[in-house]
Amino acid sequence: MKAPIMEVFSSIQGEGKLIGRRQIFIRFAGCNLDCIYCDTPESKNADDGDEISVEELSKTVHNLLTPDFHSISFTGGEPSLQADFIKLFLERNDFKSMLETNGSLPSQIKKIAGLMDYASVDIKLPEHFAIEDKGDLWEKEVDSLNILIEKGANSYCKVVVLPTTKVDTVELMAQHIKKELARPSKVSLVIQPASPVDYWVKHTPELFKMSEKAGKHMDVLTIPQIHKLLKVR
Repeated sequence: MKAPIMEVFSSIQGEGKLIGRRQIFIRFAGCNLDCIYCDTPESKNADDGDEISVEELSKTVHNLLTPDFHSISFTGGEPSLQADFIKLFLERNDFKSMLETNGSLPSQIKKIAGLMDYASVDIKLPEHFAIEDKGDLWEKEVDSLNILIEKGANSYCKVVVLPTTKVDTVELMAQHIKKELARPSKVSLVIQPASPVDYWVKHTPELFKMSEKAGKHMDVLTIPQIHKLLKVR
C-alpha cells in the first residue's frame, strides 16, 4: 500500500496543546477542502506528493528518531483521506501518534481513532472559504471529535482566526461545539491567530474579545504558530 506524501521531517510542534514537543511530521498530499488561509497550499493536490509505501515510510521515520522524540504527527493536506494507510503504518510501528485533521470525514477518522493518542480538529468558519456555504461541516467536525474522544484520543479543537473574523462568529461556534459534544468538559478550544503575527498589531483587542466570548462555553487557549516565529518547519 502506498500514499501520496509531500515530506517527512523532524521538528517541534508549533501549534496547539502539544506545542514545543519534538515530533516527526508526516505531511500527506491532497485535501478535500480549500481554505483561503492555508499555509501549506503545495499540499492541496494529491498528485504533487510522492507515492511512498508503508515500508519506505517506516524506514524514513526510524532514521529521524531523536532522544527527545515525542510522537508522530499525521498532517497534510488532509491525513484522514489516507486512513487505511495510516492504520497499516501504526499497526506495524509502535509510536505515539497525533492526528491533525479538518474533521470533515468522520467515517474515515473512525478507522484510525483508536490508534491515536492525540488529535487536533481544525474547526472551519464560513469565512475560511471563497464560497462560504459549507453546509453541515460543523456537524461533521463535532462528529469526528466525538469519535476521537470515545476512542480515548486526547483531543482538542482549534480555530484559525483572521483580523476580519467576527467575535460573534467565534462565540457561535464555541456554543455549537459545547452543545453537540458528548463530553464537552474534556475538550479545549485553541484560538490560533493567523500568521504572520504582524497582522495582529492593531487587532489584539479582538483576540481578547474572542477568548472572552468563547470562554463562556469552552476552555480556551490563544496560541500563535510558534514554529513560524522561530522560522522552522
